[in-house]
Amino acid sequence: MIYLDYFSTTPCAPEVVEAMLPWFAEDFGNPHSVHGSGQKAAQAVDAARQTIADLIGAEARELVFTSGATEANNLAIKGAARHLKRMGNERRRVITVSTEHKCVLESVRDLETEGFDPLILGVDGQGRVDPEALREALSVPTLLVSIMTANNETGILQDIPLLSRIAHEAGALFHTDMAQMAGKLPVSLDGIDLASFSAHKMYGPKGIGALYVRRRPRVRLQPLFSGGGQERAFRSGTLPTPLVVGFGKAAELAKQRLDTDILQISALRDDLWRQIETAFPGCELNGREVSRLPGALNFCLPEGVRATDILERVPEVAMSTGSACSAAEITPSYVLTAMGLSAEKASRCLRLSVGRSTSKPGIDRAAALLIEAVRTCQPSRD
Repeated sequence: MIYLDYFSTTPCAPEVVEAMLPWFAEDFGNPHSVHGSGQKAAQAVDAARQTIADLIGAEARELVFTSGATEANNLAIKGAARHLKRMGNERRRVITVSTEHKCVLESVRDLETEGFDPLILGVDGQGRVDPEALREALSVPTLLVSIMTANNETGILQDIPLLSRIAHEAGALFHTDMAQMAGKLPVSLDGIDLASFSAHKMYGPKGIGALYVRRRPRVRLQPLFSGGGQERAFRSGTLPTPLVVGFGKAAELAKQRLDTDILQISALRDDLWRQIETAFPGCELNGREVSRLPGALNFCLPEGVRATDILERVPEVAMSTGSACSAAEITPSYVLTAMGLSAEKASRCLRLSVGRSTSKPGIDRAAALLIEAVRTCQPSRD
């Protein structure tokens, strides 16, 4: 199989698996225990935390480990809003964007039942937020703005420095989902109050993520659940040492390989698109006019060719029609329809994502299979 679904998940790098293995059965101590075995695990957790912090330009103590980006997003949005309300803050508006990951959209919507005022902004045809629309939305006193850095379906990058500055000028906190960004492009936390990360998007293990919580000026959160007060009392629960260590190793590799990965992955992505576009000049690239992640390739097939038909005809290539978390739904991608695509057009879009293990022969083979499948599915012109 040719794997072209790296935005859905990435394989654990061999170095990551090797780093994790001893912590499952040999050094299995609880990192919160005071004895030698526990303290050894605690030191490994601290080292991993520092390595991840180095990748994203944070202080180690600003990272709170979670089960993944979904939990980190929930903790950031609900935790910040609930804490500020409990402290007597009278602001109730929480702003996000129509193309966010479902866990962000649902977190914001859930807050409505608690008396908050959710507002979901639209995007333009390139998937970008209009800064002036954000300014207008912020005319109502706002607690929090949450806008993802890189979209999980299209790879489109938002202008986070500008948008966060606008939010701060209005006195709102700014959160961004960086799950797709970290390890693929350089990360900057300037102007960011809260940021979410995930290990399995950067060749680490599933089941572990992190939330950056700025210390200066200090951001406070109300925990999602009660417990022993681990992770600065923001997130209780015994830390999974093997997964934390794997996350740290993945971050170390990402920092070492970042420049090489960007060049290699971008070149392969562009090669694949050239072959497809040459065969079918009518194919449209979503987000063509704006900056995207290196591996992102989301495009619309020719008229009369449904993306689901291509998936069925090309089982040798792992790809998708939308975000993996929404793949069970038959409705077209809400991200693409939010960008102005009709339901019919969105149903013709494929999401491919190139990664570290992709090869030139793999690209050529995938292109050939896709082109053959599209030609077979195209309606007869007779």
